[in-house]
Amino acid sequence: MNNIPFNKPHMTGRELWYIAQAHTNGHLAGDGMFTKKCHAWLEARSGTLKALLTHSCTAALEMAAILADIQPGDEVIMPSYTFVSTANAFVLRGGVPVFVDIRSDTLNIDETKIEAAITPRTKAIVPVHYAGVACEMDVIMDIARHHNLLVIEDAAQAVMSVYKGKTLGTIGHLGAYSFHETKNIISGEGGALLVNDERFAERAEIVREKGTNRSQFFRGQVDKYTWVDVGSSYLPGEVIAAFLWAQMEEAESITQKRLDIWDQYHQAFATLEETGKLRRPIIPDGSQHNAHMYYILLKSLEKRAEVIAHLKERNVNAVFHYVPLHSSPAGKKYSRISGAMEHTDDLSDRLLRLPLWIDMGDNQAKVIAELHNALS
Repeated sequence: MNNIPFNKPHMTGRELWYIAQAHTNGHLAGDGMFTKKCHAWLEARSGTLKALLTHSCTAALEMAAILADIQPGDEVIMPSYTFVSTANAFVLRGGVPVFVDIRSDTLNIDETKIEAAITPRTKAIVPVHYAGVACEMDVIMDIARHHNLLVIEDAAQAVMSVYKGKTLGTIGHLGAYSFHETKNIISGEGGALLVNDERFAERAEIVREKGTNRSQFFRGQVDKYTWVDVGSSYLPGEVIAAFLWAQMEEAESITQKRLDIWDQYHQAFATLEETGKLRRPIIPDGSQHNAHMYYILLKSLEKRAEVIAHLKERNVNAVFHYVPLHSSPAGKKYSRISGAMEHTDDLSDRLLRLPLWIDMGDNQAKVIAELHNALS
């Protein structure tokens, strides 16, 4: 029986040709022709002031922490239900993640809990757009303005997603994207920093280029480049950019195919939701998601384990997601929580992600059938 993986990286067909072109051009280090194409696409598609490719979303978040001037003891408000990089990027600068609970509908940070977490040490808010569904950004930006805080969007899962007409990743002062192979538009490993505030534009280039003004040198703005700031090697090689450019060319069709699969799941599980067997994802008004994932919420941790085992026996790889950071060893050491984590603790135990990749074909019907069997 064929195995149905949770994810299968998609190729458009031009990736290897573009990589060969990069080699023919004689430039395989960063910031070559394909990197420039990707930057231009991101800036045109999102409306961001400046887009900079990075070798991962983790790198983009680390750059954001540097640009935000996070100092030891500075606090950064974020959800606990997120990937470790969201917190680690700030811990590396001596920052203290302050975890607040998530909403029960979207699993995004509960915007109504943010103000209670603010102290004189608070420096930034980091909303995470879970499953490509937007956080309540109007409220979050209002809170940030009122308390003079920075907003850094962890939009790792949200490429091509929109909130009230605005591209996710461009609403806060800084935004971070991921192009990891599990995301919608991929380069194997990869990411991007979106700079939406003019204050950070020039320094972002410097931080990304090992703390040097090398980019200014190549534009002829300075006659030599030198070390001027802290930084690291955050840019990807041109092979990564060439692969990514082939994906960007097909971004609209990739997103639409994923949305079609997402919609088929959503329709197929309506009756199971009506009978109380599961809960489907909730997409609020004003949020245009990108079908990054399809998850269901089961009735208990035990039921989730039972369903995972049932599907695994039938060669369907469905998986759970994050272990909340506040309950992890490093989370207990480096961070603190603000308020109860009721929804974080509950929903993380019950969430199950289903296979979703655009070449699934008839495999999706098998996933749907087996899930119905598991819950019948």
